[in-house]
Amino acid sequence: MLSRAITSACPLPLLESPIMMEAFLVPDKTVVNAKGDGPALDLSRAQGRIFLLTLAITNIIEQESLDVAIFGSPDDVTWDPKLVAAFPQKFYREEVPLLVDLTARPEIKFLRAHWDVARWGRGSETPMFEFSVKLREVPQEILAEAAGRVRAQ
Repeated sequence: MLSRAITSACPLPLLESPIMMEAFLVPDKTVVNAKGDGPALDLSRAQGRIFLLTLAITNIIEQESLDVAIFGSPDDVTWDPKLVAAFPQKFYREEVPLLVDLTARPEIKFLRAHWDVARWGRGSETPMFEFSVKLREVPQEILAEAAGRVRAQ
């Protein structure tokens, strides 16, 4: 199974967080050398509609690029051609966060990652990336606290 639920680690004992959704849109240490799609992720377990996605590129070869976009579906059959979100094009090992707010898109019940890879220059023409895309639900308490801080400023 590609997903699991976790409890939010909170240093304040008075703020007890419910179980938040955490899953992979692209499984950890996935190796790709051509464009493709990750498995569909059912969002029905999520309590909210705001997620933090993290693209983690753990291995590459030189002179190549990775493009990762996120698409949504109401039924895991029909995928909207308009992307939900996209990470900036990447060339190196790194971790990149991306906040995705689906509150204005209640019809989206499933998410899926799509990637394109390219290689240029000398050596093999076949690209190689090892990466993952992790999804974490953002707890409502954190959103409320952040909104309160913005209003206070």
